[in-house]
Amino acid sequence: MPRVTEQHRAARKEQILDATMRCVAREGFHKTSMAQIIEESGLSAGAVYVYFRSKRDIIAAIAERAISTIQPMVDSPPQLADPPSPSEIIEMITTAVVEHAQSLEVDVTRVAVAIWGEALRDESIREIAVEVFGRIRTVLAASIQAQKDRGTLAPSTDVNNAAKTLFSLMPGFILQRLILNDVAPASYAAGARALGIP
Repeated sequence: MPRVTEQHRAARKEQILDATMRCVAREGFHKTSMAQIIEESGLSAGAVYVYFRSKRDIIAAIAERAISTIQPMVDSPPQLADPPSPSEIIEMITTAVVEHAQSLEVDVTRVAVAIWGEALRDESIREIAVEVFGRIRTVLAASIQAQKDRGTLAPSTDVNNAAKTLFSLMPGFILQRLILNDVAPASYAAGARALGIP
């Protein structure tokens, strides 16, 4: 019997995760069953269970993948010597979100919204969200601190509170894009500037 390579294993895992994302994007987490995931993947039940013991394990892996939509922003923080303004950060991140959503077979933002809901019910999913969101807020806080150090923000600015508020604009963008379909990165950033966000 031929030996299964790591490359083969990785490809099978991706096949299962892709199938799960398609199911979740259509049905949400709770309506998506293991039977649907198996059928969507085109694999046997035995093959799926070799890689994931349960739906919860698959969901955790999907959460890790989908909730990190703006992971490149975390991995490559802005150059603090010339930091972007808060409204520029808004445009950068929302642009990255849209480009990522449009580049994949499944709109990952639909899955992300399902994950946010699941994080309220499942502590393991919440832990993933807390870790990723925390790293993103740390990057935002560093950029805001650099703006404050340059004198473009008030000396009294609470950097951590500002980072929390700035981050909260991203889920709002995603929800409006999915439900109302009338927001775009440039106009969203322009709206922030109109409200006095530099």
